[in-house]
Amino acid sequence: MNEETQLATPTAGVLPGTLQVATFGNGCFWCTEAVFQQLEGVTKVESGYSGGQVKAPTYKQVCTGTTGHAEVIQITYDPGKISFEELLEVFWKTHDPTTLNRQGADVGTQYRSAVFYHTDEQRRLAEEYKKKLDASGAFPRPIVTEITAFTEFYKAEDYHQNYYKENGEQPYCQIVIRPKLEKFEQVFAKKLKK
Repeated sequence: MNEETQLATPTAGVLPGTLQVATFGNGCFWCTEAVFQQLEGVTKVESGYSGGQVKAPTYKQVCTGTTGHAEVIQITYDPGKISFEELLEVFWKTHDPTTLNRQGADVGTQYRSAVFYHTDEQRRLAEEYKKKLDASGAFPRPIVTEITAFTEFYKAEDYHQNYYKENGEQPYCQIVIRPKLEKFEQVFAKKLKK
């Protein structure tokens, strides 16, 4: 069995319907939420904040870059339908994990690349995947993604939830999010919800 096949296999021995959670920081949560919502086996995606020291921060506070929080998405998924490794594959292929505290025009610690692991198994898988990517030369520079224990998730304000679905005609959505989604849909066509 080759590595690509292994990554495409749902978690063995897990019954469908047993939900798990993953938390990723990979730039603006408006973009990343729209990507992960389309994956088969993902039941919920919420935009929010994690990794900082301020309790219940607001978007305005997080945007200052002084709270320590990253913009994140919290993904609820069925590991009988999609594995954590598959989520990692999408995570690393849909943002630039080599730019410290930056994704495109978005700059600041709140846009850092991060995996906030919920279990030792998630930590192990993320670290192994990161090492393999670095060793393979998949990216022109070293991956700077932080892999940190999850502590707290603060759901972002309601207007951030389902942002692309509810604001798809906005210029930001058309110029920034739509091209990213089109590329994602081509690369991951077999993993999309029917």
